[in-house]
Amino acid sequence: MSTKKVNIEPRWIMPATLAISLIFLSFFIFLPLITIFSEAFSRGAAYYFNALKDRDVAASIRLTLITAAICVPINTVFGVMLAWAITKFNFRGKNLLTTLVEVPFTVSPVIAGLIFVFLFGSFGWFGGILEKMNLRIVFAVPGIFLATAFVTFPFVVKELIPLMHDLGKDDEEAALTLGASGLKTFFRVTLPNIKWGLLYGIILTNARAMGEYGAVAVVSGLVRGVTTTMPLYIEILYGEYLFAAAFAVASLLTLLAIITLIIKAVLEKIIAEQRKRKFADI
Repeated sequence: MSTKKVNIEPRWIMPATLAISLIFLSFFIFLPLITIFSEAFSRGAAYYFNALKDRDVAASIRLTLITAAICVPINTVFGVMLAWAITKFNFRGKNLLTTLVEVPFTVSPVIAGLIFVFLFGSFGWFGGILEKMNLRIVFAVPGIFLATAFVTFPFVVKELIPLMHDLGKDDEEAALTLGASGLKTFFRVTLPNIKWGLLYGIILTNARAMGEYGAVAVVSGLVRGVTTTMPLYIEILYGEYLFAAAFAVASLLTLLAIITLIIKAVLEKIIAEQRKRKFADI
């Protein structure tokens, strides 16, 4: 008995969809990228590299990298601990805790920055205590660390919770039954199982930490060369009509974003291949 192939969609659907997608990408992705680099080099390569060597630009690059270097490990450690607690144990308030993880995603970054101003500012809840101790958090570098850590916290947790749920508890329980300690079980069993998902979460956390603007802008005070990260300093340069210099710094931030996307794509491919092998074994 012969079967007739049924075409559900008209032939023009695929090329039309592809053409619309390419037009969209051209206007909203490729054209902006071309504009950034063309404007960055609009006054020549010498001006471009001199702009990046400027003292305040170098300070903004350094602060951005330091912020990422501090916030990413902290959020990684606590993200793994929280994901472990949520997926491996049953306790009261578990659903509430899982919901609270979403707060940095649902709250506007500007509001997140204002929260820290109200907490640690001069007229905030803890402002008086901090002034007596001669400590400054808001409008200083510590405020930038706190605001960035807050907005980047969920990425590792959100990546690990579904992964740990899928893995279950069998491997850990088997290791514990064989006499392995809890710490040894984590490093020998759990960590290898979640390593690619963990790396994926770290990449996303790092990308957000370097590109965060809203929360950082509120708590930084925009002290030039002291509390200005790369996104903040780009706005300062643009506001001073130093367009080529602003785009030079923006091009560097864009390069970091592109590198992040490449690493993210490689990790996604590795994770997909691992899942295929897992289902093939089943």
